[in-house]
Amino acid sequence: MNTEAINDKNFILFCASHYDNYEYSSTEDFFDDLKRIKYIKKLVTRYVEKGDLKERLILNHIIVLNNCFGAEITAKILFLKLKSRLHYIKPFLIFLNILPERLYNVGGEKIIDTNMVSMDQEIINRLRKIGKGDEENIWGCTS
Repeated sequence: MNTEAINDKNFILFCASHYDNYEYSSTEDFFDDLKRIKYIKKLVTRYVEKGDLKERLILNHIIVLNNCFGAEITAKILFLKLKSRLHYIKPFLIFLNILPERLYNVGGEKIIDTNMVSMDQEIINRLRKIGKGDEENIWGCTS
């Protein structure tokens, strides 16, 4: 459980201190990995505005972030930077099994109960098609 605060002011420092690739990567690689957050945001906006969901591309970006920062830090980063789009992001984090029940000190919020965040049903349906056979384990219900 990571209780270290993350906000817009300390974002770069927070990410740098939790970056797992620092020994084998350059500063440029670090910032390229952070750009994935922006790409995810653009992909989600594209889905919201045009209905065009690139679920596998979003999954790939989140997987890379997870590999660089770990599950809990990735969730904290995405919850900070995509706070108005959490109901679109949450299904991906659940699908990848990297969403903790609670996040601490994200953007001024002391505790975020992630169970209280709703989810977009279309994204759930699309991810179910990818993870055939695991619906009961992943989503807690059968289709």
